[in-house]
Formats: sequence, structure tokens, C-alpha cells
Amino acid sequence: MKIGERIKQLRIQMNLTQEELANRSELSKGFISQVERDLNSPSISTLMDILECLGTNLKDFFNEDVTEKVVFGDEDIFVQDNEELNHTINWIIPNAQKNRMEPIIIKLQEHGKSNVYNAHEGEVFGYVLRGSINLCIGNKSLKARCGESFYYKANSSHYVQNIDKKESVVLWVSTPPNF
Repeated sequence: MKIGERIKQLRIQMNLTQEELANRSELSKGFISQVERDLNSPSISTLMDILECLGTNLKDFFNEDVTEKVVFGDEDIFVQDNEELNHTINWIIPNAQKNRMEPIIIKLQEHGKSNVYNAHEGEVFGYVLRGSINLCIGNKSLKARCGESFYYKANSSHYVQNIDKKESVVLWVSTPPNF
């Protein structure tokens, strides 16, 4: 395995420049360039820092036989009930918090609402699969019905609330992961 070539592949997959990776790993751009061209070898400690910035670790980095799982089924879903807020969250992609976006399906019972999420960097997308909801962003409240979607920058606190007498279901995607 050519370590430098593999680091470059991961950096490009993460849409990072050499300078961005250098800044995140507290190294120089020149050092990253030399590593990627296999002109310099990082210490184990430095390699671990670089890999952490690239969202991986030593074991996964050197394990070439592992193929990334792409299709997920019912057996992969993690479910969490919140009786106080009257909702259920289904994490439909395991370990999505390590990715750039985190999709969930939230089921809101009558009068149910999601947690209130504080403002954060990133964006939110949602699609109402069943029922009707109020989308609350800061001081605004917007209605979304079955078959409608929403998309916004997450620079204000936000949450969804069921306004139907029956269950409402929303596919909700946050970037970066926030759930």
C-alpha cells in the first residue's frame, strides 16, 4: 500500500484541499504534499492525527479488504423512543454521525415534537412522508404537509411538531450530523 496515495484519495473524497487538511491536522501544506507524493513518511502519531481529520483510523486505513456498506435494511436501524416529547427516531444509517450528513426518520405521535436543536453550522432537509407538521425555525412557524419538503440553513434554533390528530412521519437530514 502506498500511504501517501491513500491519504490523497481520502482527502479528495472529503473535498479537502491540502491546505485545509494541513490546517485541521496542524501540519504544513508542504508536509501534506510530501506525504501524498510518498516523499516523506509521517510518524505514527502524525498519521493518526491526519487520519482522524479524514474520518478514519489506523485499523480501517490499512484494512484494504473491508468494503464500505452502501445499502442498509431494517436490521441496521437503531430506534429511540422519547415518551416525553412523544416521538420516535429511527437512525436509518448506522454510525452516520461520522459522515457529512445524518438522515433519520422521525415519527411524531399526536402532539409530538422533536427535540429543539440549537443553531449550528450546516443545513437541514426534510420530507414529510405522512401527516402534517409545523416547522419552527427561530420565531417562524411554517406548515408542511405530506409530500412537501423543507430545506434551510441551521443558523437558528429549530424543531418540528405534529399538527395532525394521527402520526406524522418525516425524513430529516442534517449536515453536519446533529441528532
